[in-house]
Amino acid sequence: MQGLTATGLKRDQIFIGDISSLYKSGKTTVDVKIDTYSNVSTKVTVTDILPTTKATFSFRIPDHKSGKLDLQYFHPHAAIDSSIGLHPSPLLEFSAAIGSKNFSLGGDVGFDTTSASFTKYNAGISLNKPDFSAALILTDRGRALKASYIHSLDPHNETMVAAEMTHRFSTLENSFTIGSSHVLDPVTLVKTRFSDKGKAAMLYQREWRPKSLVTLSAEYDPKAIDSSPKLGLAIALKP
Repeated sequence: MQGLTATGLKRDQIFIGDISSLYKSGKTTVDVKIDTYSNVSTKVTVTDILPTTKATFSFRIPDHKSGKLDLQYFHPHAAIDSSIGLHPSPLLEFSAAIGSKNFSLGGDVGFDTTSASFTKYNAGISLNKPDFSAALILTDRGRALKASYIHSLDPHNETMVAAEMTHRFSTLENSFTIGSSHVLDPVTLVKTRFSDKGKAAMLYQREWRPKSLVTLSAEYDPKAIDSSPKLGLAIALKP
């Protein structure tokens, strides 16, 4: 199986884009991406080396320190993910989650072997029901608490609304974002997002042929220096 995806973003008078190619054969998947600056990112994924496991090897050219190996283990009620950088002073990361269809609990940690210090440690809990999902996450090394809520208004049209609020303990600052998702018809999806800072974003996606998508996106930040909206275009083609 093969696939080709092209994306583009116009920022002021500069156009930034990339081209991705996906190749899959048996248990192996190779994903190669080339961006505007001729950087080449490659990801090789092999599944079921052992039962319910997945290994991913990724690197980026010309960054010789970008090599990374990820190992994942999946179970109906648990999942473990670990990664290590493939260079002399690697960054170690480990995450785990347990739970069921309605409830889950998990966390992740990151350790820098160069400075012998933790780069991150987060923990979260979530509750899932047929018409809503809620989560509470302690993030940014315990410096912030994030709460999120998603509610399904119309399952037939897949209409959903979502809200997220973040509280920072050091500054006592609160911020929030609200969003929505609506399926206009079987091949058209519209999403919106607004924040308390005045930032607004919209995404329009249409499946113009089976498994082939055209996505238009726009974002406006009134506090940006240039205050000009960002426009994006993505095209995904699959045979």
